[in-house]
Amino acid sequence: MPLKKGRKISGGKYIKRRKKKSRETAGQKRIVKLGETKRKTKVGLGKTKKTFLLKISSINVNGKKAEIKNVIETPSNRFLARQNIITKGTIVETSLGKVKITNRPTQEAVLNGILIKE
Repeated sequence: MPLKKGRKISGGKYIKRRKKKSRETAGQKRIVKLGETKRKTKVGLGKTKKTFLLKISSINVNGKKAEIKNVIETPSNRFLARQNIITKGTIVETSLGKVKITNRPTQEAVLNGILIKE
């Protein structure tokens, strides 16, 4: 018999000792789409600043800047490619050829990638 998540071996529930504080709650989900470049800065705890992308039209490939034409494939979720949403591991069509994205655009303000040999 498999154990259920959040349950004791006897079947009783584990009770959390407190609720989440507002700083621990998840923020709004970030989505990076294909379009004219748009960035946003968020202030975190201790006045730290994080700049992230909302829209992007170009990508850094081996020190060169290339224009993104289309999103071809997203291995994590095939439905994201249809909506032109960019994540880590996404394969995009650029002016230099096919490029695989190597960084997380929802965490950084730039988009980096490497060329894929065909």
